[in-house]
Order: sequence, then structure tokens, then C-alpha cells
Amino acid sequence: MGFHHVAIATRDLETSHRFYTDAMGFRLVKVQVAPTGSASGGWAKHLFYDTGDSGMLALWDLHDDDIPEAFDPAISTGLGLPEWVNHLAFDAPTLDALTAHCRRWQQYGIDVVELDHGWCRSIYATDPNGILVEFCCTLEPCTTADADDARRLLADPAPPLGELPGVTIHPALVADQER
Repeated sequence: MGFHHVAIATRDLETSHRFYTDAMGFRLVKVQVAPTGSASGGWAKHLFYDTGDSGMLALWDLHDDDIPEAFDPAISTGLGLPEWVNHLAFDAPTLDALTAHCRRWQQYGIDVVELDHGWCRSIYATDPNGILVEFCCTLEPCTTADADDARRLLADPAPPLGELPGVTIHPALVADQER
């Protein structure tokens, strides 16, 4: 079963909208505006972006005095975790698609980090809310042996450590632009 959408909050709707449409290539398809139901009479915009794979990403633009104005929307660093822990990963069905996403980010002014995980390859950037976003291309389908190994590692209280993935940095093709 696939995801219908994943929703995240933003503190800067204009910058987030520009990032998700221009840098990510998503298309705004729906906006709902409704009261939040809070005692202060707040309201919110809920924006839905088509991610191109029958799923959606949603942004919350919150206008509610019961929500702290200075909240941190970063889903990892806002909780004191490293940026890479909680992140949003989108499918790149082919290596050509992954390369195209990388080029789009570089042209947007983003330095792109690429990791080769062996069975998949990923590129990473950070959105305006401090959320790590990823495009990932599966290189090898998961097998029965992989599932067996996964169950074994899950049960192992001291699993053997694998190697760190290979890292490639793709510098931005344009100077960091006002986003």
C-alpha cells in the first residue's frame, strides 16, 4: 500500500512553495483552508503537491496563536537528532532520472550529496524548513535472502557493522540564489 501523502509544517510558505515546485519539480494540485479548531480561532492552509508517482507531499501553513510562532519545522534537528535521521525520500525510477534530479538541484544553486548504498543510490538536499529530502534509485530489487538477512540483523543485539557508503559531492552549477 502506497502513501497518499506525507504532511510537514513550514514557517515560510513562499520559500517552501518555490523549493518544492522549482527545485523538486512537484506540482501544486490542491489547497484547503480551514479553521484549526483552537481556542484562539486559528486557521491553516493545507497545500498538496503531486510528486509525480501517484503520491503527494503536503505543506501546512499555520496561522494559530495557540501554536508557538518560533516552532522548528525540521523533523530531525528540531528534535535534537542528526539531520539524516528523519527525512523524506522520493523515488527516482532510473539512474537517468536520478541524474536529472541532481542536475535540477545543481541548477537551483544546491550542492548535492550522492551516496551509493550498494543496492540503491541516493541524492540529498535540505529544504527551507531544515528537512533532508532525498531522491533514491533502487539498483537491485530486494530478494528473499535480503529479507532473511534483515530478520537476522533485526534480532541481533550486536550486529556486525557494514561499510560507510561512498560519497560524491556535486557542486551547485549557479551561485546560491535568493530562494
